[in-house]
Amino acid sequence: MNSKRFAAHIFGLASATLLSAGAALAADPAAVIRVGSLYEPQNLDNTAGAGQGINEAFNDNVYEALFRLNDDGSVSPVLAEKHEVSADGLTHTFTLKPGVTFHSGDPLTAADVKYSIERVTAEASKSSRKKSLAAIESIETPDDATVVIKLKSKSISLPYNLSYVWVVNDAAGDITGKEDGTGPYKLGDWKRGSALSLEAFDAYWGEKPANGGAMFSYFTEAAALNNALLTDAVDIITSVQSPDALAQFEDTSAFKISEGKSTTKQIMAYNDRVAPFDNVKVRKALARAVDKKMLLSAIWGDRGMVLGSFVPPTDAWYEDLTGVDAYDPESAKALLAEAGFPEGFTFTLETPNYDPHPITAEFLKAELAKIGVTVNIHVITANEWYTKVYQAKDFQATLQEHVNHRDVVFYGNPDFYWGYDNPQVTELVAAAEASDTDAQQAEKLREANRIITEEAASNWLFLYPQIVVSNTRTTGYPLNGLNAQFFLRGITKE
Repeated sequence: MNSKRFAAHIFGLASATLLSAGAALAADPAAVIRVGSLYEPQNLDNTAGAGQGINEAFNDNVYEALFRLNDDGSVSPVLAEKHEVSADGLTHTFTLKPGVTFHSGDPLTAADVKYSIERVTAEASKSSRKKSLAAIESIETPDDATVVIKLKSKSISLPYNLSYVWVVNDAAGDITGKEDGTGPYKLGDWKRGSALSLEAFDAYWGEKPANGGAMFSYFTEAAALNNALLTDAVDIITSVQSPDALAQFEDTSAFKISEGKSTTKQIMAYNDRVAPFDNVKVRKALARAVDKKMLLSAIWGDRGMVLGSFVPPTDAWYEDLTGVDAYDPESAKALLAEAGFPEGFTFTLETPNYDPHPITAEFLKAELAKIGVTVNIHVITANEWYTKVYQAKDFQATLQEHVNHRDVVFYGNPDFYWGYDNPQVTELVAAAEASDTDAQQAEKLREANRIITEEAASNWLFLYPQIVVSNTRTTGYPLNGLNAQFFLRGITKE
């Protein structure tokens, strides 16, 4: 028995001994939940390129919004006690929940909400949801409890989009290294490169959380993260990165494995502005050259699912498009020849340095070599990816995992990092947002997604499974991975 299995075995025996002795285990309301993660925030401001780790730690934990994107994909009011819409759909009036205070002690006012929305829509904002709020024409605050948003065009997704807008104290200033939210937890300490702690906020306006706080411990390697759970250094892993790791947690007296729904998509995104990726036939050829089923099996075994587009099944406009540009290497070679590349070509693939990107990159390199395309793999850090790829758009192709919910609308933004620009898609995305009903919105986005898929705007590889592993003493955590959120308030530990 190796050391990891031995540790798990001893832990399981200890748990069984306690239970057999009749020990009464009860949830400890002061317990600190120890969370293991691979996603450390780059900073603490979600409009400053903080990465997905900030959603995991801060969404609905430290910062709240007018609305919440729930774990099941529904949207419900949080700081908005009342929401009224004018007959023409262009004026939205929000009445704020009374008695809410920030962690600094300042009361929540309409001015704070206005300030928070304008942070996201500001020219300097790096929020991926910036364009989603572009329909806002003005924000008025007739009194401290009322926010009036006037739109240039109807926005059926406004409550959903506002769930991404943290309500921040307008006196907070720079929050890249501090916070001032209204959530059930406040920032304790952040040791960059290692850990971030959250403490229960005693003056929280709502129901008190079921625990005393959380400690997020950050790892750069999945093996180290798994070992932390095996050795009882953490209570829970928010997202297991490889099915091979699950065998280590097979002792059900010590560990619990749960699988939920994911919105995390692994894709190879092209810079559609530059040759040869501005050529639809080239993009379609690369899509047909990759055996996605084999790739998924190599990384996730029988978990997860192959994707035919950017839309996962949790979105209302999902349809199975895996038949478009299905695996067909001979057809891929023919398309390359038609595109003017009978001998193939060479490109550089910017590859984040954390799992499973490096493995995926090597697989793609081998697959594309079969049709004469040479891939030079350039491994970069998360920070480098953000500045080089997302911000400067200085790349040919890149691997990335996109975690956001309902994010096919990004293809309607020609300025997004991948540079896909189809006026018909842009118009359909805009029309979907101006829909009167959810059904109308879904049909227009379904149509847009078909066009995006037929043009192989990116190479959508697979949808991650959402696998959460914890010790058996820890319960009440969210199972789904929508927008990489990880709600803490309901988690209990015995």
